[in-house]
Amino acid sequence: METTIHRIRLGICNCYVIQEKGLILVDAGQPEREKTFLSKMKELSLNPRDISLIFLTHGHSDHAGSLRKLKEITGAQVAINFREVYWIEEAVQCVPPGVGVWGRFCELVLKKVSPHMHFEAANVDIILEDKGFPLDQFGINGKILYTPGHSSGSMSLLLDSGDAFVGDAAMSGFPRLCGAGKPVCADDIEEVTKSWQLLLDKGAQMIYPAHGKPFRAEVLKKIIEREKK
Repeated sequence: METTIHRIRLGICNCYVIQEKGLILVDAGQPEREKTFLSKMKELSLNPRDISLIFLTHGHSDHAGSLRKLKEITGAQVAINFREVYWIEEAVQCVPPGVGVWGRFCELVLKKVSPHMHFEAANVDIILEDKGFPLDQFGINGKILYTPGHSSGSMSLLLDSGDAFVGDAAMSGFPRLCGAGKPVCADDIEEVTKSWQLLLDKGAQMIYPAHGKPFRAEVLKKIIEREKK
């Protein structure tokens, strides 16, 4: 089955509609972006009600802000790692530690603005464990993998085609300032490297980040090799 990937930018977050036999959505963007979502779906000639799953790479508000509305619009089930179910169902704002000088600055800014970035709580239907979660029941040839580092519950979606949707496990655009690489904020930056290696070992070929443009997975491999020297 041919894979079609549609990027829908909801605020500062790249969300992705993956279309194979079924239709699923990766991440739900910033709050109050449901009109943008509906407009883009209409432009793509896709029926929102055909989306059967909304997978959250993690529970930060720029990824889950419009979840409540998008869940109502699509009727889809919501899936997230068990560590961050509480964030979604109680609309908890969490800011990971900054990495480096720029990361620490971003952390300070986020801590100041996050109290004003309110989002609605939503029910989680599928509580993901750390083991792989296959997506064949949703008409998608791929699986969800546990890729912690940016947050303790971060997960990625890897298609059989080698396309990997990593949330904030990697970035290639703002808030990262110079090319593709590690997130500027992370609970455990060493875990990020391990998660990259897992994705490479599982056959990732193209990386689709929530911030920035897609890039070849070879970039991650080169960064890992450089850090070992």
